[in-house]
Amino acid sequence: MEHSDLETRLRAGAFDETLDRLYGDVRREEARDRCAAVIAGFTKTFESRPEALFSAPGRTELGGNHTDHQHGRVLAAGVDLDILAAAAPNQSGMIRIQSQGYPLIVVDLRELAPKPGEENTSAALIRGVAARMAALGCPLQNAGLDAYMVSSVPGGSGLSSSAAFEVLIGTMLNDLFWDGKCTPVEIAQIGQYAENVFFGKPCGLMDQTASSVGGVVAIDFADTARPVVEQIGLDLTAQGYALCILDSGAGHADLTGEYAAIADELKTVCRYFGKEVLREVPEETFLAALPQVRKAAGDRAVLRAFHVYAENRRAADEAQALRDGDFQRFLSLVRASGQSSALYLQNVVPTGQTANQELLVTIALCEQVLAGRGAVRVHGGGFGGTAQAFVPLDMLDTFKEKTEAVLGAGSCHVVTIRPVGGIRVG
Repeated sequence: MEHSDLETRLRAGAFDETLDRLYGDVRREEARDRCAAVIAGFTKTFESRPEALFSAPGRTELGGNHTDHQHGRVLAAGVDLDILAAAAPNQSGMIRIQSQGYPLIVVDLRELAPKPGEENTSAALIRGVAARMAALGCPLQNAGLDAYMVSSVPGGSGLSSSAAFEVLIGTMLNDLFWDGKCTPVEIAQIGQYAENVFFGKPCGLMDQTASSVGGVVAIDFADTARPVVEQIGLDLTAQGYALCILDSGAGHADLTGEYAAIADELKTVCRYFGKEVLREVPEETFLAALPQVRKAAGDRAVLRAFHVYAENRRAADEAQALRDGDFQRFLSLVRASGQSSALYLQNVVPTGQTANQELLVTIALCEQVLAGRGAVRVHGGGFGGTAQAFVPLDMLDTFKEKTEAVLGAGSCHVVTIRPVGGIRVG
């Protein structure tokens, strides 16, 4: 097979600087080979040559558990696990996406309204991103896109493969059809719109922002139309720690109701004060009306509100600790966040579950192995899925061995923080 110009430049080292930023220079050859495989996958699938390579990372939530949908504060980061795509425009009026190992998805750019029965599918996310970009002025009429993708973001890992997918679609359309007019934050907002309106999941904006912006980001969602986003430097290795994401073995495919209940119960609290989100209700106002709020919303809703108020403060304090270089202070706040999520937010065990409490067992196991060092907390939405642990480098091998002995081989993912978000690689 004749090499494409893209692969020739790849093998000549034209993209090495970008690849090193995304994956580290020790993985350069592996990254080149992966890019070459994606180019070959595109060529085989579409019988033509790709024009560009794109990448969007998974994300890890470092602080601010379930605060984003209350217009709160969060701390998050892009990670080195990503979705990588080879892409090229076409003039078919269709977006054609081939993800390795999955059926080809075709979305007609003339049909950009939500389609009944398409909820909870990748096609809905593609259609939603395209619809929002077209509405904002991106010239997608008479356009089209072919893309072949591979992902190293495990589905259901709590690293938000869906946000990475949305950001990747938005990044490709923005680059190839709109001269890069969208900022990373705007691409994140487009992804959230697709997930809310087309996919049918009432998510906040944290996942998409972390994936689109990259690095460690402190985000204040007080004004969701214009979130305040600040990148903060963090070299975990220099601090002597590794970041691990642990798969508890519990899925979260059927947990949409649990996630929605958190937002619904907090909305009931807010409704007592005539507000929509908790950020609009001063904490002292909430505390002064506590007896009435308990009657109106119930005690679990009240406990969840307690969590959000404190978690907003913690997220701001965590960001400040990182700015100050006080990593031990940061770790103490991570531990407090995990305790609040379990005790007050109550998003570690699905409602009514007794025999199966995989995530809580995972957290208990990590605390046992860490023996007072590092930190562990629920990661992301909760109920199932994953835990997050900051592990001292001198005990990383032991930690991985002991947790995987219980949770299964490959359940402990060691990730690094990636300094850039959605990007054209070459």
